Amino acid sequence: MKKQENQNDIVIYKAKDGRGQVEVRFDRDTLWLDAHQMAQLFQRDRSVIVRHIRNIYGTKELGKMSTCAKNAQVAADGRIRQMDFYNLDMIIAVG
Repeated sequence: MKKQENQNDIVIYKAKDGRGQVEVRFDRDTLWLDAHQMAQLFQRDRSVIVRHIRNIYGTKELGKMSTCAKNAQVAADGRIRQMDFYNLDMIIAVG
């Protein structure tokens, strides 16, 4: 994978063929992805990722307070939405 960094602590990972791309945010000494990004990373449907996250919280494998953060995002329709972002611990647990 090719790594491109910019000034905002965001790294974009691209596959060698240029088709796959995941934008990763770094904050509080970890990286953060939302469910859409994890679906892209693991090449699964978002619903599968969300189901795994619910199961992980349901079994108390990980706690929501330590693995989830809300961030405001501008959606395609121009509205601002609060999105759940998950840290590396959750990304590893889902993977």
